Amino acid sequence: MASLGVLLVVSVDSYLEAELDRRFNLFRLWESPPSRRREFLQTNAPWIRAVVGSPNGCADAELIDQLPNLEIVANFGVGIDKVDLPRCRERGIRVVYTPDVVTDDTADLGIGLAIAALRRICDADRYTRAGSWKDKGDYKLTSKFSGKAVGILGLGRIGLAVAKRAQGFGCPICYCSRSEKPNTNYKYYPSVLDLAYNCHVLVVACPLTDETHHIINREVIEALGPKGVLVNIGRGSLVDEKELVSALLDGRLGAAGLDVFEHEPHVPEQLFGLENVVLVPHIGTDTVETTKAMSDLILDNLAAYMLNKPLLTPVFGSALFSTRICALF
Repeated sequence: MASLGVLLVVSVDSYLEAELDRRFNLFRLWESPPSRRREFLQTNAPWIRAVVGSPNGCADAELIDQLPNLEIVANFGVGIDKVDLPRCRERGIRVVYTPDVVTDDTADLGIGLAIAALRRICDADRYTRAGSWKDKGDYKLTSKFSGKAVGILGLGRIGLAVAKRAQGFGCPICYCSRSEKPNTNYKYYPSVLDLAYNCHVLVVACPLTDETHHIINREVIEALGPKGVLVNIGRGSLVDEKELVSALLDGRLGAAGLDVFEHEPHVPEQLFGLENVVLVPHIGTDTVETTKAMSDLILDNLAAYMLNKPLLTPVFGSALFSTRICALF
């Protein structure tokens, strides 16, 4: 399969990079200095037929336009906001991604963030390590997760997995999505504002689109309130980060558990000293098992394309994106 020229846009898992290098003709864009990347692309464009990227960078319109022979884009992740889908459609470029295999880890982390925020696990850990338990006595009382009403924004694969896990803690489930989902007994709210008013923990698990950018705004945060908890396992720009920071600093929002941020890898420094905020560096799918599964899915899709076989996880033609990008899962 060495005849397939593959452009690796950003650094990815070492196993995936090694396998791409072994199976295909690999071009590493991320190794080229930013000032020389246009030159790099001009030199190598005739041989590049595939692009592999991630949520840190994939195939925007500028990149696509510099690759006249591009035929397929493979996104190492389920979120495809870094792929210019309209431009791919115009050019007839196939797009694949890695759904399903990321579901369990992301949902696990969502529940973990909610519990950690409510029980102040990270702050209690710091308290213990600092010797404060011995010097100052027991840590203060916190709030339980079990039985809390959990609202889910975006009841897709990951949202459903979060709901299933939360039910195990005796949590009533409600949700907001593009439309009411059949075959569930969960309470449906047609607007995210109504959802926020009626839950204690709000888990953001929808895709980032033009319609969902800053869908968690000041009004929604105010509705969640000083006892509410916001958990974001979707994309950072789903939340108006300035409003979130302000609400946490002012006590207008009770707590937050955040895996994603609006300007990654930059995180608002105002959050660093808050005991009611749990911060992790976009690790939703970062386990050994899932990263291997995602890598294999990328490789199998590229192999299927080379053999003129059906793609395993195409974006175009799937139920989710058959006619347009859905605003919510």
